[in-house]
Amino acid sequence: MTEAQPVHTATGKRKNAVARVRIKQGNGEITVNGKEASAYFCRPTSILLIEQPLELTEMTGKFDITANIRGGGLSGQAGALRHGITRALINMDPELRPVLKRAGLVTRDSRVKERKKYGLAGARRAYQFSKR
Repeated sequence: MTEAQPVHTATGKRKNAVARVRIKQGNGEITVNGKEASAYFCRPTSILLIEQPLELTEMTGKFDITANIRGGGLSGQAGALRHGITRALINMDPELRPVLKRAGLVTRDSRVKERKKYGLAGARRAYQFSKR
């Protein structure tokens, strides 16, 4: 009987996107909502963003990553996935934290869209002023 591989889970957030990430020993496959990451995220910059924590810790190609992402747009979802991968790596090996912290990947990016205010066209944009 074979021993089950340990699976490490974590949650990453960015803007309105929430990513639930599971990592386990494997050959570097990244699956997002049932699709391959390169098919899900069209922009190459998003793929680079996702792989950043793995490259910093020199773990590229060592883990299979499965993620379920809800909410936000593709940019926010890529950021949420990066945050989730970072947290899952720290859950797996706490000694990786200083390297990831120095790169600024551990801290959740708390910037979200500012709400629209009444009497204004947007969050801060006022309607055009007419002197006459």
